[in-house]
Amino acid sequence: MLPIIVYLDLETTGATPLRDRITEIALVRFENGIETARWQTLVNPERSIPAFIQKLTGITDEMVESAPTFSDVANQLLVFLDGAVMAAHNVRFDHGFLKSEYKRLGQTLRQRLLCTVKLSRKLYPQHKGHSLDAIMHRHQLTTDMRHRAMNDVELMIGFVGSAQNELGLERLIEAAKDLSKQASLPTHIDSHLMDEIPQVPGVYIFFGDNDFPIYIGKSVKLRDRVMSHFSGDHASSKEMNISQQIKRIEWIETPGELGALLLESRMVKEKQPIYNRRLRRQRQLYTWQVMQDPENQPQIKLINASEIEPSLLGDLYGTYRSKRQALETLRDIADQHNLCLKLLGLESGKGRCFAFQLKKCKGACEGIEPREIHYLRLKQALSAHKLKAWPYEGKLGVKETSLSSGKTAIHIIDQWCHIETVYNELDYTEALSHKDIFAFDYDTYKLLLKALDSNKYELIKLKN
Repeated sequence: MLPIIVYLDLETTGATPLRDRITEIALVRFENGIETARWQTLVNPERSIPAFIQKLTGITDEMVESAPTFSDVANQLLVFLDGAVMAAHNVRFDHGFLKSEYKRLGQTLRQRLLCTVKLSRKLYPQHKGHSLDAIMHRHQLTTDMRHRAMNDVELMIGFVGSAQNELGLERLIEAAKDLSKQASLPTHIDSHLMDEIPQVPGVYIFFGDNDFPIYIGKSVKLRDRVMSHFSGDHASSKEMNISQQIKRIEWIETPGELGALLLESRMVKEKQPIYNRRLRRQRQLYTWQVMQDPENQPQIKLINASEIEPSLLGDLYGTYRSKRQALETLRDIADQHNLCLKLLGLESGKGRCFAFQLKKCKGACEGIEPREIHYLRLKQALSAHKLKAWPYEGKLGVKETSLSSGKTAIHIIDQWCHIETVYNELDYTEALSHKDIFAFDYDTYKLLLKALDSNKYELIKLKN
């Protein structure tokens, strides 16, 4: 095998390094094929162990109560790992926990890794199962207790020994060296696939066990962004879950960043991946709509983002995550600008509003201030919050060209809605024939607003 290798296994209080802690460490160190050290210890996780974890591992709160904490054994563990390749079954899990523990101590763990799940898959591609239980059955290995750290370490060593006997030392060393050179990729992702992902703008899609994506992302450098999901310290439970569930990766190239942003937003809302919380439809947003007739009472009303008609954007002000936030903002504006609470719909009933009694209303509720004047003051007070009306007559083509390949896309936009992206001006006709009413999407509105203000793109006024 490798000159120096440490087979290691951890038991933990759960699956998330950010929240959970280590309860047991076991390792065996080999140098040039000879065992030179063996070590195991319980670890006080400084938190309670969930009941189902106690049942799974057999490690109880009482067992770890007097055990050393990780900080007590951290330096000793580094001595065992010094100069070695760390091997573990699903090594990303164990490595992620160790990196998080050392990070809490203000230290950085840098270790070459070998995943025995990937080693099994590489050496025995004809078999589907590569869990420790599957390996035990395949190689007729036995243990008196699963899910205890040293027992699992000995199973890994037994698997490697069995593979050496069946396939030969040369084949084993070749596979182990190849895998240890790779980045710490999830067990089902091959390094050759990562080499195929281009360094261009686009959207990438992570799939789990079926054809439904679990995560969709975008980047101007696809390969770097995809790799970044797998090279962190796994402090995020989301990244850890993605790494454990991902089975395959697909990607779609775009000429530039805008195309990637638009495609990601549309795909996330259509596919609803479980780990895309930020863009998943529909965020509950609210906005204020100023009525077009000053005689209306109230002169303003709160509407849900799903009710927004793109053509009325010029009458809309602000976006709010809750009704409470919207109402509090309007009350603050009313207080700052001496607006009438009744004409704003913030008070009901007959007679003067409470603000008038406090001399904070100019009397629109009493007929002292003309409603038209109050209406103009309201719009002025809200001006900083105004959503931008569509500044073009009809549809607009936003031309985006790749700096590397010269590939061009034209994003067809109308009323801040992304209608379609075409890759040839001859495709305009079909795209322009769409008569559908597109729903307003605040995320798309924001990214288009930024893009059009940047002056980076050629704009093509299209005939409807």
